Amino acid sequence: MKVLLTGGLGYIGSHTAVALLEQGYELLILDNCFNSDIQVLQKIEKITNKHPSFVDADIRNKSALRSLVKEHQDIEAVIHFAAFKSVSQSVVEPLSYYENNIGGLVNLLEVLQELKNIEFNINNKKLKFIFSSSCTVYGQAIQMPITEDTPLQPAMSPYGNTKKIGEEILQDYVKSNSFIEVVSLRYFNPIGAHDSALIGELPKGIPQNLVPFITQTAIGIRKELSVFGDTYDTPDGTCIRDYIHVADLANAHVKALDYLTDVNKDYKLSYEVFNIGTGKGSSVLEVVQTFEKVNDLKLNYKIVDKRQGDIAVAYADASKAKDKLGWKAQFGLEESLRSAWKWEQQVRKTK
Repeated sequence: MKVLLTGGLGYIGSHTAVALLEQGYELLILDNCFNSDIQVLQKIEKITNKHPSFVDADIRNKSALRSLVKEHQDIEAVIHFAAFKSVSQSVVEPLSYYENNIGGLVNLLEVLQELKNIEFNINNKKLKFIFSSSCTVYGQAIQMPITEDTPLQPAMSPYGNTKKIGEEILQDYVKSNSFIEVVSLRYFNPIGAHDSALIGELPKGIPQNLVPFITQTAIGIRKELSVFGDTYDTPDGTCIRDYIHVADLANAHVKALDYLTDVNKDYKLSYEVFNIGTGKGSSVLEVVQTFEKVNDLKLNYKIVDKRQGDIAVAYADASKAKDKLGWKAQFGLEESLRSAWKWEQQVRKTK
């Protein structure tokens, strides 16, 4: 099966590319390298000893998308990663987030529908579509742990709203287009790196996520780590999140694709959502202290003001993914933080 990965050179996309190649899938990666690096393609090839096809294109460019899908009419599945993903940046630049995250998704769906209209579905096969969603769709959830049935609250940031709107677009789309089946994976907080230390999270500029800021502080790139707020309603006053190893998250995409292609399952909806998390919440200070412990380091950090758009607590009930996808997280916080530090040390050696 040929799978199109939009944003496939990014942090989650690259790890998923490795997982899919190792399972024998044929990949077509689309990326404009805005938040990634073309060298990641070589590293994917080095890890897997396989050579995915690559197209340098932007999902906001509909003509480029149209050319791509016309050339690759044997695409049977799409995993859509390409999106801006910083909560804090989205508060400052909301229009760019709506243009890219919503406009890009609409462009992709319109072009895929055109593809379907030019005899895409051989033997009436349905196009499989996996959407990279987020736990931010729950806002400040009214219950913990968060299940897929937890009522969605108002988004706390434009980023979260783009994921919520993206899901709504897909739910509406499948009702009027029988050629497509969709799974939305609501990620909690991915961290860590591939055990080879060849790929990992490498943000451009100042990191917007906790763990790369920790590792860059530990290696001396950043003077100190800022902990955004210590007055939340949590045991130590800092935000609690469900941190999941990126390799586990990548494997969830493989399981979701298997689920969509399993014609023997008891029943299947045209649109389904799954939480992808560990089921355990850790506070920011717990992450800092665990990083120090497992890597035998001390971090400089200070408490600063809260960030707009941050919620206090979010951790998953991932039992639906276990029951229906046969997936559950294999790695814990300590293993994730060891791999993140190994990656940081390796990437600085090659710079």
